[in-house]
Amino acid sequence: MTLRLSTVILPYRRWHEGGRTTWQRAEQLGFHGAFTYDHLSWRSFRDGPWFGAVPTLTAAAAVTDRLRLGTLVTSPNFRHPVTLAKELISLDDISGGRITLGIGAGGTGYDATALGQDPWTPRERADRFGEFVPLLDRLLTEDAVSYEGDFYSAHEARNIPGCVQRPRLPFAVAATGPRGLRLAARYGQAWVTTGDPKLYENGTPEQSVQAIRRQAEKLADACAEIGRDASAMDRILLTGFTPDRGRPLQSLDAFVDFAGRHQELGFTEIVIHWPIPDSDFAAEDKVFEQIAMEAPAQLG
Repeated sequence: MTLRLSTVILPYRRWHEGGRTTWQRAEQLGFHGAFTYDHLSWRSFRDGPWFGAVPTLTAAAAVTDRLRLGTLVTSPNFRHPVTLAKELISLDDISGGRITLGIGAGGTGYDATALGQDPWTPRERADRFGEFVPLLDRLLTEDAVSYEGDFYSAHEARNIPGCVQRPRLPFAVAATGPRGLRLAARYGQAWVTTGDPKLYENGTPEQSVQAIRRQAEKLADACAEIGRDASAMDRILLTGFTPDRGRPLQSLDAFVDFAGRHQELGFTEIVIHWPIPDSDFAAEDKVFEQIAMEAPAQLG
């Protein structure tokens, strides 16, 4: 199976000071897709510029023609399914049906408390995610939805005309635990992983590959439970969070080796961060562009 190569562009640059040209350049380089983070702020970027995901993607849709666009990932931390569905339907329309929603349960970062709430426990995040995803699925596929849940409600929420993509835009569900993987199996057109975070500091690349292999096996089990063929799901690896860190972007050969090892695990899409100087995502622009233009052919 051909391995697609995509990028993730962090929304830290003003649109007219490099933001616009970055998204256009991603399309020129031949990337399959370009994603952005859906956070209110994030890690070391908290005290600097950081822009909203949906307006950024809307602007990107207006200046590109072929590039798939989306979030990696949106979470319930500060989103509500009713308002998110309306924004996604609008964004899918503006882009001409080029949107993929990367969606996950969220974490304990700045988003977890930005609205004034205490951070949710892992169980609370899983509980909310388990209600968030099915409700969002309904909102994006039905003209009118009413729902009363433990965490979310909808009263005759109208979403006409629905998505350009039918029956709705695709979900790429980020998950590693059993409950999340079951949601991915039932509602996801794709599964997303960043690897095993416990291995990031002291693990090895070999240990990471084995951990991701086990995650993929658990996804297959979750699919089997509902009679779904796991091989029909796309598998997306968001790079930069495995013990390899930035090494795959040091050369074309290093990236092809890294991507090939994960392609053998059934991954259909690898996502690399657009270089950001003086950050964890620093990389040489020339090498990055060489990878974008030449790696897909070597991995086909």
